[in-house]
Amino acid sequence: MGFLKAVKFYSKTFLAATVLGGCALYGVLASIALTLVGKRHLAQWTTARVFYYTFSSLLGIKIKLINGERLNNLPAILISNHQSVLDILILGRVFPKGCVVTSKKSLKYTPFLGWFMSLSGTFFLDRSNREKSVRTLNKALDNLREKKRGLYIFPEGTRSYCKTPELLPFKKGAFHLAQQAGIPVIPLVVSVTSPLLDSSTKTFESGEIVIKVLEPLPTKDLKKEDIGAFSSKVRELMLEELKTVGLSTVGGTSEEYETFPNDIEESSEEQGANVESTSLLSKSSESQRT
Repeated sequence: MGFLKAVKFYSKTFLAATVLGGCALYGVLASIALTLVGKRHLAQWTTARVFYYTFSSLLGIKIKLINGERLNNLPAILISNHQSVLDILILGRVFPKGCVVTSKKSLKYTPFLGWFMSLSGTFFLDRSNREKSVRTLNKALDNLREKKRGLYIFPEGTRSYCKTPELLPFKKGAFHLAQQAGIPVIPLVVSVTSPLLDSSTKTFESGEIVIKVLEPLPTKDLKKEDIGAFSSKVRELMLEELKTVGLSTVGGTSEEYETFPNDIEESSEEQGANVESTSLLSKSSESQRT
């Protein structure tokens, strides 16, 4: 039984890595195409959705999204708990249009994935150079305010690999950014994913992850000296909700999945974009529903 479980784990891990590599290549091509038509801000969104529908279809992990319409309240800083490599799948499902991520600088040079991230507008942080990181984040803030975009950050800073509903201490960077820009923080709470993927026990199962989007938290009247208390309050709020959401479910999934309003309605600015990436996304979505 242990041998078969290990074979299943490594086989599914190889398939997952192949999907990630293929979608990263797609992302490179989509980023180039969208940049040429002036729609670069859609590159991470379309690649995220293609990755989610492909991964979900082949590996049987679905995501139930609750209160997804709240992700349309941009500009905002989006934060969520940081657990495992399945966080990439989480991003694939929840990423709103115009949202980007921050990443450590070393990923910039990873073939395909790093190329895609560079071409699509990721903000790379040099953790060994605080001054340079601050300049990068200030640039991200200007982009958020000016173009009403989103920035996705994991405030725990590293993966927790938790097996029970728990959170690591929060770093305050995301909250400083929100306060400086005067934009809300939107917390997302993700059910514990270790029942589906756990490298320590060679577990890789099909099932359902639940994501609940909490109400946007304003920072407009927040002072710099209040950030510590504010970040602690947000962490407590998320931890309480995480205990309610609990563990991801192995096997059976819900019959209904919430649809993003911004996946089916486009602003007049975006309706003119007629690129191959959007067509591929639609086909993937259609395939998933059938």
